[in-house]
Amino acid sequence: MRIVVVDDHEIVRQGLKALLEAEEDFEVVGEAGSVAEAVRRVGYASPEVVVMDVRLPDGSGVEACREIRSRWPAVKVLMLTSYADEEALMSAIVAGASGYVLKRIDSHDLVNNIRKVAAGESLLDGEMTDRLFRKLRGDEPDDPLLARLTPQERKILDHIADGLTNREISEQMFLAEKTVKNYVSNLLAKLEMSRRSEAAAYAARLAARREQEYPPEAWVGK
Repeated sequence: MRIVVVDDHEIVRQGLKALLEAEEDFEVVGEAGSVAEAVRRVGYASPEVVVMDVRLPDGSGVEACREIRSRWPAVKVLMLTSYADEEALMSAIVAGASGYVLKRIDSHDLVNNIRKVAAGESLLDGEMTDRLFRKLRGDEPDDPLLARLTPQERKILDHIADGLTNREISEQMFLAEKTVKNYVSNLLAKLEMSRRSEAAAYAARLAARREQEYPPEAWVGK
């Protein structure tokens, strides 16, 4: 399988090349560190799969994907990124990418994913895809801070806003008090806050804003 690796960091490209060429059926036939170079390299090397970083110095890997797919429709593109960005995911899908996975993926899974993409499968990071479709359905919050929290952390934030202690939250959610304490620490860190009172005030502001946008009377008769 002929592969081109695109990433603006040489050390990442070399690491990916070493990983992929350890597979008997893989051959890295080119490397690129920019959008323009990626398009030229694909035209020159005729790969079957391009492993593409999303963020490149002269533009987006999504732009490179769109150009590559328009010129060479048979070439499969797997977007590989450090950033869980729903907008970039949607753009990559529209641009014709066959997959979008995060760099935290382990090497064995990455190799398998490249094989799947080459075989024509569509491959997207499950957690990101779920979050994207929740947002499209209107289930995902627009607030950028709130979007950092897991569903469990959001429930705990709601309980904090209601003035519950860790012990009371643990009883409500059938969790160990120590587990709740860890959740609280994590959500405060994600919200870039240091005190529960800040989180409670933040949650109250969100609730007030939601009520203004979707007042109860707007649902009467619906």
